[in-house]
Amino acid sequence: MSSSQISVFSISQATTATLVDVYINDTSIFFIQNGSKKIQISREQQIIGDVGDIIILPPDSTITMENRTWSGIDYQAIGMTFPHEIIKNIFSETSNYIEDKTPQLISPSREDGEFIVKTIQQIQHVKDVPEAIVQHRLIEPLIWLKSLGVKLSTPRDITAIAQVRSLIETDLERSWRSEDVAQYFAMSEATMRRWLAKSNISFSKLLKNARLEKGLSLLQTTETSISEIAYICGFSTPSHFSDSFKDRFNVSPRAIRVPEN
Repeated sequence: MSSSQISVFSISQATTATLVDVYINDTSIFFIQNGSKKIQISREQQIIGDVGDIIILPPDSTITMENRTWSGIDYQAIGMTFPHEIIKNIFSETSNYIEDKTPQLISPSREDGEFIVKTIQQIQHVKDVPEAIVQHRLIEPLIWLKSLGVKLSTPRDITAIAQVRSLIETDLERSWRSEDVAQYFAMSEATMRRWLAKSNISFSKLLKNARLEKGLSLLQTTETSISEIAYICGFSTPSHFSDSFKDRFNVSPRAIRVPEN
């Protein structure tokens, strides 16, 4: 139940923070404009994208990343997410490749990078054009990446995490209960617990992660107040959201927007 639309968003983060085990549903591409982004692939391996670089995160993956500010300047990037069907259509020949969940770092020429970012920004601000045309034009970055030799794949199967998160993310304010979700998927609560256990996660942790990661996204990409974000994400009070957020990401919600001293 992931979105069938391509999404584009501007990301800003005022304090360097390591964001542990963030779930990536759809293929996500980040064009770094200020600061840098570190992706931890394994204990020994990492990639670091700097200004002008592109980082691609694979779908249905869990990523630990660090968005780094530089000399008092916020980390800034343009992000894009692409639904599975579009990736399949553009990279159809990669269907014979083994599904790869390794993040990729692309360092295009300065001219190429500036051109594609400018193209995205122009599409973002276009007016009085049907949404179908906007969506069609947003495919251009994928075609451009393909011309650089990038290969992308999609999950062979939709995992339990992907299915359950897609459901609860339709309404994070709702008081989701495991029995309600199990009923939606036409299974018993015990069967659902076993289903999720294959991905080493409980329903309560999955729900909490979904709410906090949505909160992180809203803090980075909107000017919505922290109090309103707390309620949008299903927390009973802003203080509960702030405490849970700091426990999860080791940084306060406010620090995402305002540099910590």
